[in-house]
Amino acid sequence: MRVEMKVNGVARAADVEDRTLLVHFLRDALGLTGTNVGCDTSSCGACTVLVNGESVKSCTVLAAQFSGEEITTIEGLAGADGTLHPLQRAFQENHALQCGYCTPGMVMASLSLINEHPNLDEKAVREGLEGNLCRCTGYHNIVKAVLAAQSEMGGKL
Repeated sequence: MRVEMKVNGVARAADVEDRTLLVHFLRDALGLTGTNVGCDTSSCGACTVLVNGESVKSCTVLAAQFSGEEITTIEGLAGADGTLHPLQRAFQENHALQCGYCTPGMVMASLSLINEHPNLDEKAVREGLEGNLCRCTGYHNIVKAVLAAQSEMGGKL
């Protein structure tokens, strides 16, 4: 079947099997490998992307479900000149990554969280990201990074 959507601001289309998961459409059909496949059960959040600005775990939804929608992946956050998005920069400056496997999903879920709840505190960040797992237990610095980015951008990113 034909799947068409705007990904990182660019109209994209591909013919895929009707059972193709969104994560595999992004990685295999479009070559956007920043979105990771972790658990295939939506338990870890490594595959989190934004669909029309809201976080979605892309490993358990079909690409066809989002035909016509706007998708943002981790690759779509940095500027065309390589300038990091404020949230990416905050993750870097606050040492909010260790092995980095969960980082793309954490960043995307954090962006959605900040946009939906512009006045977060530490408890709200921890609760809001509880569906994203970090095996390296870097949560303390992840929370610091989210709060720093929120502060820098005045809420919405």
